[in-house]
Amino acid sequence: MAGPSERRLPDGRIVYDPRGTVTADPLPPAPRPAALDGLRLGVLDNTKWNASKLLRQVVACLEADLTFAGVSHYAKSSFSRPAPAELLDRIAAESTAVITAIGD
Repeated sequence: MAGPSERRLPDGRIVYDPRGTVTADPLPPAPRPAALDGLRLGVLDNTKWNASKLLRQVVACLEADLTFAGVSHYAKSSFSRPAPAELLDRIAAESTAVITAIGD
């Protein structure tokens, strides 16, 4: 991702867009499983209170109707930082499906 961009309005004012630009090639979404029963569910918590609360409720709702081979919980070190590659690799190796939430 590139840094902020600058744009000039018709009246001469300058507007800075802090979002930058995405320079990565888009990837197709992962294939969806045909069924959730028997999967190994990974739950990635971003460490914000509302996200954690939402994820607990979602898992409880899912477990009321489904039987997972296992449910593993993971947490990022900070909601404001991306998950480290090592954590994402571990989640991918240990899980068949993963859920996460922002919850703000």
